[in-house]
Amino acid sequence: MFKFNRYKIVGLAALCALYSACKVPEFAQRNENKNVPASFGQTADTTNTGAVQWRSFFTDPHLISLIDTALKNNQELNITLQEIELAKNEIKARKGELLPTVGYRVGAGLEKVGRYTSAGAGDASTEITPGKGVPDVLPDYAFGLQANWEADIWHKLRNARQAAVTRYLSTVEGKNFVVTNLIAEIANSYYELLAQDNQLEIVKQNIALQSNALELMKIQKQATRVTELAVRKFEAEVLSSKSLEFDIQQNITETENKINFLMGRFPQPIIRDRNAFNHLVPPTVQAGLPAQLLANRPDIKQAELDLAASKLDVKVAKAQFYPSLGISANIGYQAFNPSYLLRTPESIMYSLAADLAGPLINRNAIKASYAAANAKQLQAVYNYERSILNGYIDVANELSNISNLQKSYDLKSKQVAALTQSIDISNDLFRAARADYFEVLMTQRDALQSKLELIETKKQQLNAVVNIYHALGGGWN
Repeated sequence: MFKFNRYKIVGLAALCALYSACKVPEFAQRNENKNVPASFGQTADTTNTGAVQWRSFFTDPHLISLIDTALKNNQELNITLQEIELAKNEIKARKGELLPTVGYRVGAGLEKVGRYTSAGAGDASTEITPGKGVPDVLPDYAFGLQANWEADIWHKLRNARQAAVTRYLSTVEGKNFVVTNLIAEIANSYYELLAQDNQLEIVKQNIALQSNALELMKIQKQATRVTELAVRKFEAEVLSSKSLEFDIQQNITETENKINFLMGRFPQPIIRDRNAFNHLVPPTVQAGLPAQLLANRPDIKQAELDLAASKLDVKVAKAQFYPSLGISANIGYQAFNPSYLLRTPESIMYSLAADLAGPLINRNAIKASYAAANAKQLQAVYNYERSILNGYIDVANELSNISNLQKSYDLKSKQVAALTQSIDISNDLFRAARADYFEVLMTQRDALQSKLELIETKKQQLNAVVNIYHALGGGWN
């Protein structure tokens, strides 16, 4: 009776130990929030400019050629493509863990056991042939196959493989995001280059205008109608404009080299139509619905896939608490004499074993791994929500920017027209001695500044259209 109770106690203790070994710690979980506003503050129209292919969105053939070259040669994009290859290899590695591993073994050795051991005492009485015992120094020759396989009873390996597949898809979306960024950056730089060309042309025209005014001041000085001060003021203004000309030329060089860098080539002139800027009209953009951002923007899709992978990582880490079932097998030939090695069935050796193993005491490493996986999952949730919020705000900002820039451009156009007319008026008044040289000088300066600002505003309009196309997820498809 005591013996039976002792077995019950031992069995109960074993069950308690197994239960505590399989018990998983609890961690706070949080589901992601995918809710977005119903619209961008406009009418709820599903038409979305982000779905337009970039070759159709951009119409300048020079710009299209630049983007084509960049998509082939850009180093950052090519680095991202190699990350996709790394993710592919990770899938192969995880897939291989699901299958049995089979290898071969060929070996040879010598063994001398002590006489006063269980093996030595047994060998003394063993005979292979009548009257002949096992040699004292026993050779050992063997060859055969061996296999190992872990039964994926908790889907630990399957989840790890699926996580690798999800991360591969995430790297693809990461590549798409690099493509959209690259296209937007080249387009913005190209429009900036065209704007700088026009600013340079305006400054050159203004230098010619100021030079004529300077000659007029010199004539007026000889007629004692103005002083040396007026001549010096106009001369300083001409020098200032010439200095501005070199500043713009330097900006043009840097912008050209920036585009060359994005295209993965050494500095060379960027082919472009310098007169095209004046005829460019920012296209009308349809923002669609905010919910479409979840499917269109690569960075949001990448964050969503990273979140799915992190959830699978939690399952993999959780499975570490449970026992694993391993199966191993060996088959081959083994003998102490090469002449006996291929004798069948005497020299055939084989084995088959299964073991169930799991953590019992001191599971701190597994707990830490599980806690880290949960923390990374929460990070992925917050990153996904942040990506959605960032995408919505990007679009909302650019929509407002486009509207305000159009109003600003209309007003600046009127300002330029008024100041351009005022130059001729101020010159006429000066000749008639009804205006002083300072008014002429300030009128020319204001006209130049307004023309440069008008070009800058138009460039900002074009950039805003590119930016909202990028914010809507356009360019990668």
